[in-house]
Amino acid sequence: MSLPELSIIGNKPSQHLVRTANSKVFLIAVIAATGGLLFGFDTGVISGALPFLKEYWQLSDKQIEWVTTTVLLGAVLGALTSGKLSDFLGRKKMIIVNAIIFSIGALGCALARNIDVLIVMRVVVGIAIGITSYVAPMYIAEVSPTRRRGALVTLNQLMITIGILVSYIADFIFSSDANLQSWRWMFAIGFFPALILLIGMFFLPESPRWLIGKNRLEEGKRILAQVEDPDLIEKTFDDLKEDVAI
Repeated sequence: MSLPELSIIGNKPSQHLVRTANSKVFLIAVIAATGGLLFGFDTGVISGALPFLKEYWQLSDKQIEWVTTTVLLGAVLGALTSGKLSDFLGRKKMIIVNAIIFSIGALGCALARNIDVLIVMRVVVGIAIGITSYVAPMYIAEVSPTRRRGALVTLNQLMITIGILVSYIADFIFSSDANLQSWRWMFAIGFFPALILLIGMFFLPESPRWLIGKNRLEEGKRILAQVEDPDLIEKTFDDLKEDVAI
């Protein structure tokens, strides 16, 4: 999907197309911020699943600690590697890869046959969380108009909070003392926003900053023209060229 370029009537862009472009940019930010929702969901869902896991597998205190903390170990690994990978692959492709990791982690946790598999899958989820913490806000910032960048970037933090709330709601809905495997459904819910993120990102543009940094100037400027305020396109383009040249 490509955003419509602004047409100029006289010396001013069509207001209808300006509003359309603004709506498209907001949609881009919402889809990318779904990674933040997954961040919050996978962080919070364990709180409701843990009592069922403990009883289902008769877990020791040590095993409970591993299930709880390994997601943090994975997050550290994901955060440490996401910078170089996103510079190499591009922001868009990195988020697509991360959506796949989230999907694998969610299904892996839901279908785990033993505690060891669950621990490994929690590490996988943690890696995705670490990548999201770096790439999602960066992508949103790089595709946002200068004048609305701050507001749109905070959308990612809002989605993290919403994700935590969704995890608690899912835990409440699927909690059943009559079914000790209800924890599987709690984890499985995380697959659906991951699928939305995966599909949605295929229709979104690459970061203009990354494209300009890769010397793909025409492509970068074309996308910049679709997301930036018309009166700031040339200045922003020149600023980006200077920034990436440093």
